[in-house]
Amino acid sequence: MTEGNIEYIKTDTLNFDHMNPRLAEYGIGDGLDDSEILDILWDAMDVMELVQSISASGFFKHEALIVATENGRDVVIEGNRRLAAVKVLRDPRIAAENGWSVPKLSVAARKQLDTLPAIRASREESWRYLGFKHVNGPAKWGSYAKAVYIADVHRKYKIPLADIANQIGDRHRTVQRLFRGLMVLEQAERAKVFDREDRYNRHLSFSHLYTGLDYPGISSFVGVAAKEDESVNPVPKANVKALGELCVWMYGSRKEKLEPVVRSQNPDLRQLNAVVANREAVEALRAGTPLEKAFEISRPPQDIFESALLAAKRELTTARAHLTAGYDNSDALFKIAAVIADMADDIYQELERKRTAQKSRSKKRRVTE
Repeated sequence: MTEGNIEYIKTDTLNFDHMNPRLAEYGIGDGLDDSEILDILWDAMDVMELVQSISASGFFKHEALIVATENGRDVVIEGNRRLAAVKVLRDPRIAAENGWSVPKLSVAARKQLDTLPAIRASREESWRYLGFKHVNGPAKWGSYAKAVYIADVHRKYKIPLADIANQIGDRHRTVQRLFRGLMVLEQAERAKVFDREDRYNRHLSFSHLYTGLDYPGISSFVGVAAKEDESVNPVPKANVKALGELCVWMYGSRKEKLEPVVRSQNPDLRQLNAVVANREAVEALRAGTPLEKAFEISRPPQDIFESALLAAKRELTTARAHLTAGYDNSDALFKIAAVIADMADDIYQELERKRTAQKSRSKKRRVTE
């Protein structure tokens, strides 16, 4: 962005940016008016903290808005939250109608907000600054907003993803990963195997998808292209059905009343990665088996045995620590302890038998050699 002189623009002439990637994360489009945008900004983006700051200290000049003139309108392409805070402070009726508690300003303080400091610049002039600040810098957007912004710059200005990454100081392939995730989501929608508007939860946890595509099991399940690929169709046609399944597992479906199986990245995303790499576990998940149970099916017997043995040890350690104060001479508990002892003895004897047999086979091989 070529930074010009700061000028003061009448607040009443400033408009929210319907194309702002962060607003797009909440489904805001051209159909919403400024009052509806203000409601969403207040509810989802903590405008109140800015209201408190501006009411106490005024609007800082060094926090100038970036304004683009588009179709004869002054559009705030950077600073929508600040604009929202100022609108609420200047017009007490907005807060009253919505039940928002905001500080009251004096007539003189409100008058100071009649104009706001701004730098006029086009979107094309501003993308490097905005990309650094919000994709890789100090005021990061959510992952979906980042992806939308990167895709917009890539498509509109024909800038390769690698160049975008260099311009904003990204050294971790974040730009490529975000772009690929968005292309996968859009491909699923074009193929009509998923509709993001049908997702079960209001918030789109986009990070589940773009992070999951780096996992080997998920990557192989849909056959996704490498993160450096700039294709708008990263998934082969033969795998589109699997892509639809993956999206539903991640985001659910309101129409089908299906909750997402991935509720959080840890451990759910890791478990889904293991499940989709195992045919039997995938079929179980398709049949409606909970993710945790499908994950158990996917695990190698050695892992299951080790985890179970370690868990048993932890639980028995806890029981032993509370034995003196916790045992009340109950016959039922005594019988349970007897069963545990028998099971432990049985496991130990079987382990000893297998170890002895293995040692015998190893000894015979050494003799033969």
